Amino acid sequence: MKNKIRYTDEPIGDLKVVRDFLPPPHELVFEEDTVKVTISLSRSSVDFFKREAKRNHTAYQKMIRRLLDIYASRHEHGVPTK
Repeated sequence: MKNKIRYTDEPIGDLKVVRDFLPPPHELVFEEDTVKVTISLSRSSVDFFKREAKRNHTAYQKMIRRLLDIYASRHEHGVPTK
């Protein structure tokens, strides 16, 4: 950083205490029940997920898994037809 931060002794304004809404660390640990499978996907699909994963700083396999989870969940509970 080139510019130095200059602090002044000015009023901040009305402050509010915000209730702690974050869960405790033990509730953040999420173990998924996963099963290893072998699947062949089209090159274009894999390339798409790799690009998007890189852009979103995540693993492409995780994105594919999440997509399949959402698809399965929606169809398990019935998707309204148009």
